[in-house]
Amino acid sequence: MSIKRVLRILLKDFSVEPRKSFFIWALIMPFALTLLFQFAFGSLFEPKPRLGIVDQGNSVITTEVQELEGFEVLILTETDDLIDKVKQHDLDAGLILSADFDREVKAGEKPLLEFYISGESLASNRIIVSVTTIEIIRGLEDSEAPVEVETVYLGEPGLPLSIRLVPLIVFYALVMAGMWVPSSSLVEEKEKGTLTALLVTSVRISEVLLAKWLLGFIFATFLAAATLLLNQAFGPRPLEVMVVIILAAALTSMIGLLIGIYSKTATMLFTLIKSLGIFLFIPVVFYLFPEWPQWIAKFFPLYWIISPIWEVSIKGEPLSLVWFEMMIAAAITLGLIPLALLLKKRMLT
Repeated sequence: MSIKRVLRILLKDFSVEPRKSFFIWALIMPFALTLLFQFAFGSLFEPKPRLGIVDQGNSVITTEVQELEGFEVLILTETDDLIDKVKQHDLDAGLILSADFDREVKAGEKPLLEFYISGESLASNRIIVSVTTIEIIRGLEDSEAPVEVETVYLGEPGLPLSIRLVPLIVFYALVMAGMWVPSSSLVEEKEKGTLTALLVTSVRISEVLLAKWLLGFIFATFLAAATLLLNQAFGPRPLEVMVVIILAAALTSMIGLLIGIYSKTATMLFTLIKSLGIFLFIPVVFYLFPEWPQWIAKFFPLYWIISPIWEVSIKGEPLSLVWFEMMIAAAITLGLIPLALLLKKRMLT
């Protein structure tokens, strides 16, 4: 086997494949799904609490609120302007601070606090704005709270649906890039006769297969990483996440290569991918519905890559926690190589 010939074939594919419709489709769809799901479930574009303040006396509260992260603060000079913006839902809440508000609070008095809430604001934003405002005002008193509150979290904290959908989007990126790109590229060369012409030269069939696998592997690695980055799901261990992605891309590209070897026509390719897609998709469903028995998902091959992606990227766990799943995924990938070599004779008939 000549590495030089493999690289030439790979470079040829990279110069030709990106102009084809299926390649562009594979590139665009994960990003389109990300925007669709995040828009629908409010993760990427989750609105921040919007608070307007009319400060008539340079209150410390105004300064502290402006320094808070996760707030959109608008300082106004007219009370009527503030009330209008709250009514029109340009603000979630409005706060009017009198000229002597800070002094009266520190003196133990009870000054009037004009606090307006928009009827169209999210309940979560109302709670955040109200609680934050009360805590800041309490800080003006410079006194300890009458009780000490200890917060105890019971059970595993739930994850938003937008986060649970990340494995679905990553799965789609891996399938489109790792499975669809090498298989469709290989089948297209069969149908056009370019593969036969190529094999008449000194190029070996094993070199063609390795180049097609590398095409899917590189593209799947890039697209899966870009999908996680767009969803802000790399977690605290980005390098370890990349290790998982590389292994996942290797497995899906190997499956795609087998599909391409076995398929003689585009019709057969579409049929195989549609049939296998349902079978390969099942492990992802279990992450959307965590109450289902998770052991069932282990009977499906892509569980062994989806599980590490979930644990390392979404939950921030170390690779040491998913070493067994990664070994199984690597074993499946290596186990498919002899099958590919056995089936390559089918391409010559």
